[in-house]
Amino acid sequence: MKILLATRNTKKLVELQRILIDVALVGLADVPAYEEVPESGLTFEDNALIKAREGAARTGLPTVADDSGLAVDALNGMPGVFSARWSGRHGDDLANLSLVLAQIGDVPDGARGASFVCAAALALPDGREWTVRGEMSGRLIHEPRGEGGFGYDPIFVADGETRTNAELSPGEKDAISHRGKAFRALAGIITGEL
Repeated sequence: MKILLATRNTKKLVELQRILIDVALVGLADVPAYEEVPESGLTFEDNALIKAREGAARTGLPTVADDSGLAVDALNGMPGVFSARWSGRHGDDLANLSLVLAQIGDVPDGARGASFVCAAALALPDGREWTVRGEMSGRLIHEPRGEGGFGYDPIFVADGETRTNAELSPGEKDAISHRGKAFRALAGIITGEL
C-alpha cells in the first residue's frame, strides 16, 4: 500500500520515511501534478487537513500531510502557522530564522521559551480522516549552531538537551521531535486502519 506524503520538501520526506519505516511513502513529485491549495487554515490541524484532503481527492491514495512550526513564547506563539513564510518568502529558512532572532534580540535567556508544534493528518479517499499533534518544548539561543536539520533547528535547544536540533543526529532528533511524536502516533492509526 502506497501512502502519499503531501509535500515537496525532500528533507521532510526523508525524515518521515525514517519515522514511518513500515509505510511506502511517495511525495508530490512522484504523482501526477495537481494544483496545491493554499494553507489558509488558522491552526496547524486545519492546514494539515487541507493538504491531506486535497491529496486524497486528487490521487485516490491515502494521504498524510503535516503542518508544523515554531511557537515563540515572547512572540505570543508566533510565527506559528506562518513559520515557513515568517520573513515574507516561503521556505527561506535563513531569513525566517534571522527575523525571529532579531525580534527577540533583547529578550533575556530565561524568557526565550519556545515549542515546535506539528499537526499530522491522514485522509483516506473514502472521507475518513484523523489528526494528531506532537510538541517539543525548549528554548531559543542567540546564534545558530549545527549543520543538521532545517528551518529553525539551529537556534532551538530542546528541554533536557544542551545541543541544538541541528547538532543532533537524525535518530536523536526523530526520537524527541514534534514531528516524530506526531507521526509515531499517526503510524499507529495507519497500521490499524489500512
